Amino acid sequence: MRISSLRSFLILILAATHCTAQTDTKIKWMSFEEAVAMSDQSPKKIFIDVYTDWCGWCKRMDATTFKDTAVINYINSNFYAVKLNAETKDTIRFREKSFTYLPAYKANEMAVSLLNGQMGYPAFVYLDQNYSLLKAVPGYQTVDQLIPTLKYMVEEKYRNVPWEEFEKEIYKK
Repeated sequence: MRISSLRSFLILILAATHCTAQTDTKIKWMSFEEAVAMSDQSPKKIFIDVYTDWCGWCKRMDATTFKDTAVINYINSNFYAVKLNAETKDTIRFREKSFTYLPAYKANEMAVSLLNGQMGYPAFVYLDQNYSLLKAVPGYQTVDQLIPTLKYMVEEKYRNVPWEEFEKEIYKK
C-alpha cells in the first residue's frame, strides 16, 4: 500500500510539472507601438520581422522557422516581437516622430529607416532596450541560423564578437 501511495504521489507530481511547463504555440506578435509601450514598462530587446504581403520567403518564415517551438519560446522569453509590414500606409508613431508611407520606396518610413534604405524581405531588426539599432539582418533564416542570431543579440555577444566573424560561423554549416 505504501509503494502504491508513493507511486500515485510521483505520478501526480509529474503530471503537475508537465501541466505547468510553459511552451507557447506561437510568437506573441505586436505592433511597434505596443512593443515600445511594453518595453517602457518592462525593458527588453525588440525583434522586428520586416515583411511584405507578396514576399514568398516571408511566408515561408511564417510557415517554418516561426513555427518552431524553440524559436517561439526564445523570442517570447527574450524579446518583444513586432511584425512590421514594410508597405503599410498606416502612420507609425515613435516618441515625437510620425513615420508615414514613402511612395518613392513603396514602403513606410519606419521600414526604410530601420533597414537603412536596403529594402529586401524578409529582414530582421534588433533594437536594444533603449531603442538603438543593434543590427538589421536580411534574408530568410532557418531555425539553425535564427537561434544563434537571437542568442548573439540577447547575450550581447556583439560587444565582443564582430558581426562578420559571428556570421561566418553560423552560415558555414
